[in-house]
Amino acid sequence: MGALLVGVTAALTVAACGVPPSGVIQAGEPAGGMSSAGPEPSIPTVTSIYFLHNGELTAHLRKVGKPVSYAAVVSLLFDGPSKIEATTATTDLPHLTANPEVAVAGDNTVSIRLPEAVPPFGHLAMMQLACTVAQVRSAFTTTIGGAGGADADGASPPPTTQFPASTSVQVFGKGWTMTQSNDSCPDPEKP
Repeated sequence: MGALLVGVTAALTVAACGVPPSGVIQAGEPAGGMSSAGPEPSIPTVTSIYFLHNGELTAHLRKVGKPVSYAAVVSLLFDGPSKIEATTATTDLPHLTANPEVAVAGDNTVSIRLPEAVPPFGHLAMMQLACTVAQVRSAFTTTIGGAGGADADGASPPPTTQFPASTSVQVFGKGWTMTQSNDSCPDPEKP
């Protein structure tokens, strides 16, 4: 009963403080800010594309939209260095007039079929392709642990990343085929 009496006394005190009641107060535009009405924007992925610097393979970071595809990255590589990259980078790959066909086999081989008559590539051109494709392949990693699978103490193991095995690139031209693995690729820059 005492709590009820305290509540009634507090209500009467606030109501009788001499402040007159007011109506709606106009204060301008309604509050604005971030809305989630539309789809979330695609956050680009950063991958390494290999060009040449003084005859050496060098990774150059490029933004690629999601989902990352081999075809998109291979096309970027054949487009050559950007204007900014061209101050220090070159390529041994030809500029193609149409995009090549890109397919992935289950044995970690990426096949690239050229759209026109192009002479066979040199070793550095094949390495540019193999190293670039290997970096795209590393975007498709598998995370193991970190969720579920608690140990005896009840703690989850930290997540680890499993990178795919060696990747090979097979290029098909008019009357020729070449294959190159990524086994001797230099380490890429870290995004």
